[in-house]
Amino acid sequence: MSREDLAARFRPVFERIADGAADRERQRRLPHEEVGWLRAAGFGAIRVPRRLGGAGAGLDELFGLLVELGEADSNLPQALRPHVLFVEEQLRQPASAEREEWLRLVAAGTLVGNAISERDPHEVGRLNTRLSEKDGRLVLNGTKYYATGSLFAEWLTVRAERAPGELVVARVPAHADGLVQRDDWDGFGQRTTASGTVEFTDVEVDAAHVVRWDRGPGLHTALAQLVLLASLVGVARAAAREATGFVRERRRSYSHASAPLPKDDPLVQQVVGKIHSAAFAAQATLEAAVASVRRAQEGAQDDVIAAEDDVAKAQVAIADVVLRAAAELFEVGGSSVVSETRQLDRHWRNARTLTVHNPLIYKSRAVGDHAINDALPVFGWTTGAPA
Repeated sequence: MSREDLAARFRPVFERIADGAADRERQRRLPHEEVGWLRAAGFGAIRVPRRLGGAGAGLDELFGLLVELGEADSNLPQALRPHVLFVEEQLRQPASAEREEWLRLVAAGTLVGNAISERDPHEVGRLNTRLSEKDGRLVLNGTKYYATGSLFAEWLTVRAERAPGELVVARVPAHADGLVQRDDWDGFGQRTTASGTVEFTDVEVDAAHVVRWDRGPGLHTALAQLVLLASLVGVARAAAREATGFVRERRRSYSHASAPLPKDDPLVQQVVGKIHSAAFAAQATLEAAVASVRRAQEGAQDDVIAAEDDVAKAQVAIADVVLRAAAELFEVGGSSVVSETRQLDRHWRNARTLTVHNPLIYKSRAVGDHAINDALPVFGWTTGAPA
């Protein structure tokens, strides 16, 4: 299916999502209905092969659509990030009946969330969440936070410790006995990603749904970052669109302005031009990084290393231009531009929140270390305190 055919299918849904974005932000209303629209349109199965019921799209088409979805509401690509990564992981696996079954479930509308990170004190490389045997069953016990997309999903991928230092990934039904989810994310941006707490109390796990977590070189971290970058590019495009619309309709100006109407004021035009240019540059950078990952999918290990480095460079560059664009949006008008009704501040808040994932200071340092010393990127990083 071509990119335009896919766009024709999903753009009407994106438009409906965009129409309510400011109200959802103001009310902090999770987009359950909007996720349902995406599910019904087959958005979760964009990359699933057509013979299994999906659209069979390529990586470029996927990220092009994620950008458009991010322009409609930057929360939604991030909320669907665990699902995107799950599908990509399945596509990387050798052909098997299990792989085909999961992809058919996705094509039928199943969404996958995650429960990976923890806030309770633990050492780097360790987790408090445990997978253990109890009465002949495998059970999960622990608490996760930043569980993005979990409240929209039927299945969760859960990272846990099976033995000291041995990390595994388990898949569990999102409504399993002993599993409790809380919508308690309190960040000032990306408020509706459903990134709250998940608690596990003797949650039974099928041994067939447990795999060892591979921390070696691979494309998982690059793909995870690309989804966040697609959201950031969407923020820039939304800021450009809203700046344009605001200026085009505005009639009030200043006695010392350069033209009677803001739309004819060269200084205002310059600001709008800079925001559009930032959105263009951010999208071009994202597309280059996606192309690098696509080459790595088809190439050798050296291409995987290059892709990780390229995505890190894209992260640093895109964050810089999008944050500046989202801040400059407020130069196009007077006090009315900060009206709560417009919720234009959400663009900067959402961009700032997206850019604290995988902190920029460490990504730019990794790029420099690779350039100077040919150091390998860190592919399987974790958070925690020193031992």
